[in-house]
Amino acid sequence: MSNPILRTESLSLVYGKGTPFEKQAVKNVSIEINRGEVIGVIGHTGSGKSTLMQMLNGLIKPTSGKVFLDGKDIHADKKSLRNVRFRVGLVFQYPENQLFEETVRRDIAFGPHNMGLPEEAIEKRVKSAAAFAGLKPELLDRSPFDLSGGEKRRAAIAGVIAMDPEVLILDEPTAGLDPMGREDLLSQIDAYHKSRNNTVLLVSHSMEDIAGIADRVLVMNHGECVMLDTTQNVFSKAAELEKIGLRIPQITKITSELRAKGVPLSEGILTVSEAFEEIRAILKKEGRL
Repeated sequence: MSNPILRTESLSLVYGKGTPFEKQAVKNVSIEINRGEVIGVIGHTGSGKSTLMQMLNGLIKPTSGKVFLDGKDIHADKKSLRNVRFRVGLVFQYPENQLFEETVRRDIAFGPHNMGLPEEAIEKRVKSAAAFAGLKPELLDRSPFDLSGGEKRRAAIAGVIAMDPEVLILDEPTAGLDPMGREDLLSQIDAYHKSRNNTVLLVSHSMEDIAGIADRVLVMNHGECVMLDTTQNVFSKAAELEKIGLRIPQITKITSELRAKGVPLSEGILTVSEAFEEIRAILKKEGRL
């Protein structure tokens, strides 16, 4: 049974409306995001992913259509829009560029301070958010500008987590990280979600990142939502994805080819670990392991 926390109704956005530079960025998007699920958001560059995410927390107002948070139109009351942004936290691509305070601690505390929380509660949130983001305690009193690239990104993510949003939107959080850094950050995001049971929307160009963490996948193309289904169902439509410039996870493609050659693998394998376990079980059954 669905339990939507976010819902959009015929959501559209036109930049430069009525000018020679008019461009439709988002077109007639109607979706439901359930409480507690992880949604992967994919699409080629310029497909409207980031614009849609910024509309979900009220940062960008739609040209037409509505966004509902817990059944209430987020733009119905301008005074309540500020609270919406606390409840729907948005981490921009390359969030380390948003760091500005003297210390990491103060940067993470910025959001909770704006929420009007008492100092004791703020300190508790800072420590908890830093831990969830995988940031070492000894870094909290350093300048954010003295941190490594990966540490800066964790600090910025911690600043949003510290507001304890019901919905956490991450726009390309692993962009520019090396494979180890990407895997580590995704692991922290997954652990955070499982601990809080909040809703997470993860925008990524990496199909492998999405396959390993998402319950459902939202596919954007030319400003429209062309798919919103379970991760397995979306990645089973390789031909449709390829037509819009996307691909399925490499391991899914490999296991599909092996299955076509007679290897008894399950359909819809999404991760290397899933493939490893199935192949090991096959080899063991055949007495080759």
